[in-house]
Amino acid sequence: MKKIVFAFLCCLLIACGDTSTKKEEGFKFNRTKKETSQKETNKSNTPIDLTNKGIGPIKDFAFTTEIDQTLVEKGATAFKQKCTACHKSNAKLIGPAMKGVYERRHPAWVMNLLLNPTEMLKKDPVAKALLAEYNNILMINQNLSEDEAKAIAEYLRTL
Repeated sequence: MKKIVFAFLCCLLIACGDTSTKKEEGFKFNRTKKETSQKETNKSNTPIDLTNKGIGPIKDFAFTTEIDQTLVEKGATAFKQKCTACHKSNAKLIGPAMKGVYERRHPAWVMNLLLNPTEMLKKDPVAKALLAEYNNILMINQNLSEDEAKAIAEYLRTL
């Protein structure tokens, strides 16, 4: 029931749009490409931390040098099914944009967030900072298997 309510709220937020920009822009509806791209590429206020591996079952994680296309396809499907209500690849939504995530976070941190979001959001300093930055909207535990999390993590490399 909680998942249904959360999904409904996510859809409602997406459908309503960002009215704050209309006020800030003085009801300026025809933004130029430059204005739109600046808004979408604003950097996060959360610090970059490539040493933090997070809290959870993954103690260390590293990718092979080559991207596994089979895993990417599985990860893309899982991402579309479970993540796109809150995340886009190139823009902030309810959660941060996923493009370039490994320029900001250690792969083990990403894996632990996918597998253990509840504890990460309570105890990990970077996850807590992201939670505050995104209006304390909790990431739902999707109960991913480690294989599903690895597939999503591999897909995120391709963004």
